Amino acid sequence: MTPENAGEGTVPDMAKMSAAHGVSLLALAVGMWVATGPSSMATLVPAVFGAVLIGLGLVAWARPDSRKHAMHAAAAAALLGLLGTFRAAIDAVAGGPPEDSWAGFSAPILATFLWLCVRSFRQARKARG
Repeated sequence: MTPENAGEGTVPDMAKMSAAHGVSLLALAVGMWVATGPSSMATLVPAVFGAVLIGLGLVAWARPDSRKHAMHAAAAAALLGLLGTFRAAIDAVAGGPPEDSWAGFSAPILATFLWLCVRSFRQARKARG
């Protein structure tokens, strides 16, 4: 691998990782919705972030010219989702409704994806010189 294309391998991988983490969030949301009953729409919050990550991953994969923007938007969405889990996690620990337990499960997924994004961005920047 030459320095000119050193960062190219990480970006398509991040598009796949975005979609994979999005699928994980969708599966979590559906599982929580089934477990707690369809009365609470709060359990579907991870599905929104999952759909966004899947969509942005597909954009990054299909349109190489938009890859950088799509992955930065995916990282921003993951950060917003992670920040949103803090309040719900505090409510769940304080004895809140079981619908708030989605936060405890989605936070590690979002944090892992955000960490992978930051690592990829740093590698791409280092490869650019």
